[in-house]
Amino acid sequence: MGNRRRYLSFIVQLVFLFVPICVSAFDSDISESARSSIPPPRTDATSWLLTDVGTGMIIAAENADKRVEPASLTKLMTAFLVFREIARGNVKLEEEVIVSEKAWQTGGSRMFIEPGDRVSVENLLLGLIVQSGNDSAVALAEHLAGSEAGFADLMNQTSVEIGLKNTHFVNSTGLPHPDHFSTARDLSRLTRAIIQEQPAHYAYYAIPAFTWNGITQKNRNPLLDRDENVDGVKTGYTKSAGYCLIGSADRSGTRLIATVIGASSERDRANLVYALLKYGFAAYESHHLYGDDTVIVTVRIFKGKTDSAPAGISQGIDLLLAKGLGKELEAKVQLVEPLVAPIEKGREVGTLTLQLKGEPLLSRPLVSLESVPSGSWFSGLADSVRLWLR
Repeated sequence: MGNRRRYLSFIVQLVFLFVPICVSAFDSDISESARSSIPPPRTDATSWLLTDVGTGMIIAAENADKRVEPASLTKLMTAFLVFREIARGNVKLEEEVIVSEKAWQTGGSRMFIEPGDRVSVENLLLGLIVQSGNDSAVALAEHLAGSEAGFADLMNQTSVEIGLKNTHFVNSTGLPHPDHFSTARDLSRLTRAIIQEQPAHYAYYAIPAFTWNGITQKNRNPLLDRDENVDGVKTGYTKSAGYCLIGSADRSGTRLIATVIGASSERDRANLVYALLKYGFAAYESHHLYGDDTVIVTVRIFKGKTDSAPAGISQGIDLLLAKGLGKELEAKVQLVEPLVAPIEKGREVGTLTLQLKGEPLLSRPLVSLESVPSGSWFSGLADSVRLWLR
């Protein structure tokens, strides 16, 4: 009996040792030294991902590259393409689209347009984004590409352009098809492209309701009513995909995207997305350290028309760190010496290293931000002596 009790006690200890490992297991782009000790919320969704828009870093994720059915999240790409053509001047918001029989017959969620109706592109976009209308998605696809199949080709070309690596579209709606798939990572990347590349049109995703044909439908994203910081993005559902939602919020200059695929109910998908957003804002903060072409140091130039030049980084640096860690950042500069003219603008002249708690976190090349041509023969001779004496 005593041996059996000791055996059971040993099993219980193993279980308790194992549980924290399971709970804390998640993917992240954030290095261990910069990561928060607060764990992300637990979820039973098929896959999920929390992204910082400014840096593009994944804060936390699970099954981010698992192939999933995107359902109506597909309409994010449909809207992205329409808004892109509007920005290019190829389509106008006010131009009319004649609704086809095919668009009218499309099943699932609807805007309730009728065959032969003349509907503006803007109203179809409202039906697409706010009401999640499959009929409006097909009408827009046919207007832009002549057919939904042709539009799907454009969707796939655009997927490659913006770096969606595990996505393939067959239709503009998200209705189930074995060759129509994506991942939480790709859908988050698409959402980030919408936010960053189409800021003038992003406000459409926060419109609370839209009325067409005498029928008012509320935006299906319940988080718009829950938190004023939430301003998008899109819901999705099919029986095979489960309940899906991508939400985005901005708080104090930090914008996050939370993607949940395959939740068990409408309520669960909303709660999971909201919990992820709250976690991200509670555990992390963004730091804008340097802008593009920021001068970091002035470097000594020998045998040049001038004896110094500004050096810096060509691309700005933004970091996402666990709250409170910003004060522990240090910047270290290492220069290539000596620097002898001529020096071309953009030439690498050293390295900038950011350290956190004394450990390297990020390195960027330092480049000359100005060109320095060779100086006179006399100044060159004088600097030759100085270099010899170094």
